[in-house]
Amino acid sequence: MTAQELKQPKLRVKGATKVYNTRSGDLLAIDRCSLDVMEGEIVAIVGPSGCGKTTLLWSMSGLHGLTSGEVLLDGKPVTGPNPEIGMVFQEANLLPWRDLDANINFPFEIKGTKPDRVWIDELLSRVGLEGFGGRFPRELSGGMQQRAALVRALSYKPSVLLMDEPFGALDAFTREEMNRLVEEIWLDTKTTIVLITHSIDEAIFLSDRVVVMSPRPGRVANIHEVPFARPRSLEIMSTKEVFDLTNIIKAEIVGTQQSRFPRDAVQSAAVA
Repeated sequence: MTAQELKQPKLRVKGATKVYNTRSGDLLAIDRCSLDVMEGEIVAIVGPSGCGKTTLLWSMSGLHGLTSGEVLLDGKPVTGPNPEIGMVFQEANLLPWRDLDANINFPFEIKGTKPDRVWIDELLSRVGLEGFGGRFPRELSGGMQQRAALVRALSYKPSVLLMDEPFGALDAFTREEMNRLVEEIWLDTKTTIVLITHSIDEAIFLSDRVVVMSPRPGRVANIHEVPFARPRSLEIMSTKEVFDLTNIIKAEIVGTQQSRFPRDAVQSAAVA
C-alpha cells in the first residue's frame, strides 16, 4: 500500500514547533514540522539522536502541547489525550503491583468503561500471552512486557497507534519477532501507525513511508516510499533494493548531522 493509494489524511501535523523553557534558556526542539499520515498507513520516523522525534510523536498524542502549529485527527485539533490515539512507549510501563490482566484493564478503569474481554483475549492469544493474565510484570521477560504493552494500547481499539522506539531494548531475535507481530496485527486491523525507531531496517520492514528528520531543531528533511508489498518476509531485508534504500537513508542522516558543522571546523577539531 502506497501513500498515493490511500485516500485521506488520518493524522495531520501542520507547522509543529515546540520550544522548551529550560534553566539554561529556551530550547527549540522541533521547528515548523508538517506531515500527513494517511488512514491505514504505517509511517516510520528516523533521524539523528536528539532531533526531536519523540517530541513530535508526543505532540501527535496530545501529551505535549505545541508552542505553535497544530495536530489534527480526522480534521479535529488534538489538544490533549485522545481515546482514538493509543501509545506504546520505549518501556512497557506496566504497574508492578498489578498483574497482567489488571494492567490491561487500567485504561478502562480510568475511562469508566467495560473492557471488551473477547477482543483482549484474542490479542493476548495473538501475542502469545494467553494464560499469563495472573502474572506480574516481574514474572515476564522484557519481550513479554512489551507484548503486554502492545495489547494494552490496542485493547480499546484506537484508530491511531503511536510507538516510541518500543523494541529498542529487546534482543535482535525478539525484535524481529515483534516486527512480524505488528505487521500481522496491522494486516487484520489496518490501524494507522506512526513509529519512531533508530533502526533503519525496522523502519523499512514495517512502514509504507520513512520520514527522515534533520538534527535539532527537528524538521522533516525527506520522505521515502517503501515499495514492498505486504505481507513482508524477512528475506526482503537481504535484497539489493533494501540495501540501496538503507544506504540512502543512512547517508541522509549522516549528512544532516555533518551539515551542522563547517568542514574547516571539523578538520580543526580533529587536528586539535
